[in-house]
Amino acid sequence: MLKKNVTFETIEEDSEGQKIDNFLLKILKNIPKSHVYKILRSGEIRVNKKRVKTDYKLSLGDTVRIPPLSHSTEKKSLTPHATQVQKQNIQECIIFEDDSLIVLNKPAGIAVHGGSGISLGVIELFRQLRPEARFLELVHRIDKETSGLLLIAKKRSVLVAMHAIIRSKRLHKKYLVMVMGRWFKKQLTVDLDLVETKNSEGQKKVRVANPENNEKTKQSKSVFFLKKTLSNFSLLEVKLITGRTHQIRVHLAHLGFPILGDEKYGDYELNKKLKVNGAKRMFLHAMELGFDHPVSKENILLTAPVPKEFTELESGNL
Repeated sequence: MLKKNVTFETIEEDSEGQKIDNFLLKILKNIPKSHVYKILRSGEIRVNKKRVKTDYKLSLGDTVRIPPLSHSTEKKSLTPHATQVQKQNIQECIIFEDDSLIVLNKPAGIAVHGGSGISLGVIELFRQLRPEARFLELVHRIDKETSGLLLIAKKRSVLVAMHAIIRSKRLHKKYLVMVMGRWFKKQLTVDLDLVETKNSEGQKKVRVANPENNEKTKQSKSVFFLKKTLSNFSLLEVKLITGRTHQIRVHLAHLGFPILGDEKYGDYELNKKLKVNGAKRMFLHAMELGFDHPVSKENILLTAPVPKEFTELESGNL
């Protein structure tokens, strides 16, 4: 049985402040989680030649000793290898990059991360595209069927700083959406309590809370602006005040204006007609992001181009 040699990892800026267990799970990707915790609790993992607990937070310059690991303990990765075309396509989606962040215009239909280890999401594609990168993590998420701006942190310190920006509601997010029906107001603020549930297949679904029930709720707030009214549809801009799961989709469905192409909260018959006419996506697009850069402090405002499906529907070509 072959064994790997003892290895030593010196903690750099991208791992400073991270818990030792999370650090090990990140660098020992092919080792089962249970085995990582076993060698950590047994004292086989040492930091600066000392035993540490699972909640130990790493400091810059710490030396982590990793014991020899048997190849037999490695788990077979189910993540497929990206093709050259997939790598090229995701590379072309980048609209901004510096030493801290990558911002891409994610196409509709691509998940931000793989599910159950058997599919490639955006973050897996980037890690395969850049195997030399020590740190690549999603700052936030958008739904698989939503297109638009997505942030990836290239350093742990940047990830922590961006999460602080999000928590303090200093991340400006604006969406473009096409809905069924003729919208009724130039501007409308929607403030609703939401409840997360799961259907019989275990899939997440969100609904508006019933005030008469004693439910665990989350407050959600969106501001809708009317951009254009078509014969049967309306084009809206949405500014997010909070960022709850499926927030825009649930708000609009609750108001009776479901998003075109929304398979979970939308209108089934309308979606079927749209597909026949070539509109095979959900019409929700993360078009604008604004924030103070976590390192340079410069104000960043990024815009993703309007998808062609939106313009085609507006012009009556779909």
